[in-house]
Amino acid sequence: MRIALLCPPRMGQRSGNAVTARRYARLFASLGHRVRLIEAYDGGNDDALVALHAQKSAKEALRYRRACPNGRLIVVMTGTDLYRDLPRRRLAHRLLTQANAIVTLQADGIRFLPRPARAKAVAIIQSATMSKASHRMSATSKKPWRFLVIGHLRHEKDSLRPAQALRALSRDVAISVVQIGGALDATYERRARAWAGRDPRYTWIGEHSPAYVCKQILMGDALIIPSRMEGGANVVCEAIAAGLPVLASRVSGNVGILGSSYSGYFNVVDTDDCASVMKRFAEDAPFRAKLRAEIAALAPLVRPSRERRLWRMVLQ
Repeated sequence: MRIALLCPPRMGQRSGNAVTARRYARLFASLGHRVRLIEAYDGGNDDALVALHAQKSAKEALRYRRACPNGRLIVVMTGTDLYRDLPRRRLAHRLLTQANAIVTLQADGIRFLPRPARAKAVAIIQSATMSKASHRMSATSKKPWRFLVIGHLRHEKDSLRPAQALRALSRDVAISVVQIGGALDATYERRARAWAGRDPRYTWIGEHSPAYVCKQILMGDALIIPSRMEGGANVVCEAIAAGLPVLASRVSGNVGILGSSYSGYFNVVDTDDCASVMKRFAEDAPFRAKLRAEIAALAPLVRPSRERRLWRMVLQ
């Protein structure tokens, strides 16, 4: 098939959605398709168009539908689509009506779609291939437990919540927080630098290559995902593949991957609850073991063969 993969330029080349678009281009090519990345529909007679982000791609994707009424139109939903834009954006609703298939990045997202659209929706959790993290099995070492926060610093990710949680934790609790990811605006950069200057337990190291991030995942003790809204974070999939425990805000995008009964949740935008879960991880060995076992049980969800099988089905 000839597939156009639409990633609007206003999403930014550094965004998680743009990274996802490049991942999909490689995946579709590995399935034998001819893939081209586009920022706007250019009149090409493609067999299929995969539009990333319903609201931001809507105008261009609908142009494709008018030009290629027999083409296959597939819409990949992001977190801001599901949890912010859909309740108030008519154009996004229109695109979902015209789509042949709708993809969410985690299972819980489907229930946020308009009811008529749910029948043509499928959840495809992003796959990951990682070495296994080497876990500390006890707290006998004086080395602090290393919590990772990975992703661009922005409002939707509530990125600095773990840094704020350190204020509620005694210095006797052996914890460090390492934040990896660029600040998408100057305000977040100033705040991250201020936290780093205020508390030596917090380090912000900015944006780094995927290889560097993978290395840090293998060296970490736990990943923290404090998002206010989340489409389905690829870094959670990488943590699962590595066997790294995850502490996550209880929002749909995290629950849709980790499951409703997962033990490592804290309340969204709740500094004290985030601190409580971090402290429990640092001091409660059975809790750490339980999280590791639950993460290990999720490994089949992020196998590349599963993602390839589901995308092959959707594309065909």
